[in-house]
This record gives sequence, structure tokens and C-alpha cells, in this order.
Amino acid sequence: MKTRYARIAVLLVLALGFTTLAAAQTQTIDPTRFEEAIQEFEAEDRAMMPPEGAIVVTGSSSIRRWHPSLKQDLAPLTVIPRGFGGSTMQDLEYFLDRIVIKYKPRAVVIYEGDNDTAYGVAPEEIVGRLESIVDRVHAEVPEARVYVMSVKPSLARVDVWDKAQEANMLSQRFADSHDLVSYIDVANPFLQSNGKVMDDIFIDDGLHLNEKGTQIWASTIKAALMEGEAQHEPTEE
Repeated sequence: MKTRYARIAVLLVLALGFTTLAAAQTQTIDPTRFEEAIQEFEAEDRAMMPPEGAIVVTGSSSIRRWHPSLKQDLAPLTVIPRGFGGSTMQDLEYFLDRIVIKYKPRAVVIYEGDNDTAYGVAPEEIVGRLESIVDRVHAEVPEARVYVMSVKPSLARVDVWDKAQEANMLSQRFADSHDLVSYIDVANPFLQSNGKVMDDIFIDDGLHLNEKGTQIWASTIKAALMEGEAQHEPTEE
């Protein structure tokens, strides 16, 4: 009898633990936690609305931390920085109208998937949301080009790198099948010849890029955008 009660107690504890974990994960990826950040972008727009036909660069903290030098690093391209740190593909999908589509961009650059894989989101779901985002962009701006960036490797997330690589493979496959979607590989530039991530490109957290890492990141992205977007850059009359 005691053994039976003990088993029931263990099952109850496990059930409670799984419920708590699920609730925590749901809370972690709740898009509304970024409402204040999105409102800050909207306040900037009220002060000075960015031009239509620019390139929106959006994504998680790797984009948000790049904001101070992003415009300079991608010059002479006209870009609108709209990264919000800690975000996932789900978050971008939720706020897409307010931080991407409203600008009627000629191109959109997306960096998501880094946090998704860390949260345990399946690669298929990540890319499924990407496809939905692309569809919504093209419903409003049919000729917009979309650049999807690979998830970068990092020291902090070695344990989920296999899932990130799977997401990258699916993203590239999707881009290859779509005339208006391009894939930017920011993973391989950060890898050593032995396949391991470089250990001198991050700040202390092992996740976010230091100055050297940012230079590699920026030059890789700019090269891809200049090839596809320089000819579409508006000229001053």
C-alpha cells in the first residue's frame, strides 16, 4: 500500500513539474512582453517616419545590439533597424504589421531562430512561421525581397547547435524554393577549420558578439545585401 501511495506521489510531482515547465515556456515566448519595445519604435516613427522602400532589418538581440552601428555598417543602403532583444520567430510574426509591413519595405532581413532553438522550439515550427511571415509580407508588398539569416553558432548554445543547424538547413531549402527569398549564411564565417565556433568573437556571455564578431557579421550581411539590393537603392534627385 505504501509503495502504491509513493508511486502516486511521484506521478503527481512529475505532473506538476511538467505543468510548471510548460507554463514557464509559454510565458517565456509570450509576444506581449515586447509591447513596450514596439511602442518605442512607434514613438520614433511619430517623431520621424522612415521612408518607404527601405530595407527593414529585424530579429532578436543580435540585431538589437547592432543598432548603434547598423546604419553605418550597411551604408550606402537605406535601412530601418527593428531588432527587439530576446525575440523569437513567433514574436516577429505577432508584431509583423507594426515593425515591418507598415514601412512598405523593398526588402526585409530576418534574424530569428537563435532563441527559438534555445527554448526547444522544433526547427519545423520555426521555418513554418518563417513561411507564414513571408506570405504576409508578400500579401502587402508583393515584390519585397526577404533575406533570412542562418542561426549563428555560439559558445553559450553548443548544446542546441544541432537543432540550429537543422533549422538553418530548412530555412535554406525554403529560400532556394522561393524566387523572392534569399538565405544569408552567417554561420560558416564564425567557424574554425575544425568545425568548432571561434572563441574570440563573443562578449563574456559567450552568446553576443564582440567588436571582432560584429565586424565579421556586418561584412557578411552587407555583402549579401549589396549584391541583391544596391541596384534598387533610391537615388537622390
